[in-house]
Amino acid sequence: MTDNLTAPDELLLRLRRFHSDYFPLHQQRFQDLVTDGQHPKTLFIGCSDSRLVPYLLTGAGPGELFIVRNVGAFVPPYDGSHGLHGTMAAIEFAVLSLKVERIIVCGHSHCGAIRVAYEGAPEEAVALKAWLKLADEALLPVQPSPEAISRTEQRAVVLQLERLMAYPMVRREVEAGTLTLHGWYYIIEDGEIHVFDAQKGDFVAASVSDHSGTGPYQPYVEYDGQILSL
Repeated sequence: MTDNLTAPDELLLRLRRFHSDYFPLHQQRFQDLVTDGQHPKTLFIGCSDSRLVPYLLTGAGPGELFIVRNVGAFVPPYDGSHGLHGTMAAIEFAVLSLKVERIIVCGHSHCGAIRVAYEGAPEEAVALKAWLKLADEALLPVQPSPEAISRTEQRAVVLQLERLMAYPMVRREVEAGTLTLHGWYYIIEDGEIHVFDAQKGDFVAASVSDHSGTGPYQPYVEYDGQILSL
């Protein structure tokens, strides 16, 4: 039986494989990214969940995505009511300095953040409890059934899109037509992204959608007539 002292260091082995196997095949690409700098066209705001892998979902390579991940894929309000936060800084940097052309907010099924927002975080998780207040406006006044959680996960994506429009630099570029917003809902068990269609007020499977997501630019009215606005 192998004990912990002699067990292979799996992380170290993966680092070595990257250097010996992957990097040589893409060395020129990395060199170009150093010489020319990064010019990603997409800011990807996603949940920290380990099952959500942006590069796999989008087929992107090095230098194509500017990625921000946090618990729940939340966007703090621009008014600073939640204090300084790295997500806010990343949005400003992506829009003002990198000049990204699109922002994706990607939530997913079976989201632990949404479930805990309903059930409550452990007492010791002080920061988590404060952070999950960003989901309050998406929560439904019902018991957290699987259907309610799924709908809340989708509502949370739309809520973040609306918050993005309160960022002056985001609104300015959206209204100028140089920046687009995309709401995605990844159903893990199906392996498919559902994209938000502002005109339909609903999420549509990417396999049948004619676009990769739109809006919203006005207060969101759900398909049952309920208004979700800030």
